[in-house]
Amino acid sequence: MRQYLIIDADDTLWENNIYFERAFDEFVEFLDHSSLSPREIRDVLDEIEAANARIHGYGSLNFGRNLRQCYQRLVEREVEPDDLRTVMGFAERILECPMEVIEGVAETLEYLAERHELTLFTKGHDEEQKLKLGRSGLGGFFRHTAIVKEKDAPAYRRLVDERGMQPECTWMIGNSPKSDINPALEAGLNAVYVPHPHTWVLEKQEIRAGSGRLLRIERFTGLRGHF
Repeated sequence: MRQYLIIDADDTLWENNIYFERAFDEFVEFLDHSSLSPREIRDVLDEIEAANARIHGYGSLNFGRNLRQCYQRLVEREVEPDDLRTVMGFAERILECPMEVIEGVAETLEYLAERHELTLFTKGHDEEQKLKLGRSGLGGFFRHTAIVKEKDAPAYRRLVDERGMQPECTWMIGNSPKSDINPALEAGLNAVYVPHPHTWVLEKQEIRAGSGRLLRIERFTGLRGHF
């Protein structure tokens, strides 16, 4: 039976958060705090990111803004203009990182696209997400692409209504409980949870039951056994 498959992008189709983690490691080394551990610095940054995401959204440039704010809050020396440029540079270089499509994704998308209707559904900076999709070479497998500021239950309902999808035949596939699984289930859709070892901490939640069905698979390639 033909299904509507809505698929996440970052850390579902290609590696993403590992580059933010590497930028954070560079930031910690540059900050060189005398007493705070990397975990404690990360806690401060998480607090800043959680507050700013509601205002500015996501993406590498917004991550750079968050790093800069964290630096200004924690630095133990006088802040020089070159310091702030260095901090922003850690985030800006994320866009220059090679595109790493997760193993088996392209072949699995090709298989699924022949059988079902595929929609790419991602959040973040519009141009940045389009750039990554173009560099990935995966865009041709999708009937439709939607980039939104936040993937919450209302966003899923709007997507389903706009595309004329039947909720009982619609599945959201992704690695984030917060943005992919829980809001899709809340919106009455089905979901497939594909965990990633480097999912961003702010995207982690306990998965909540919904009216739809929930599948858990270890790898994206496992979709072939269900669809």
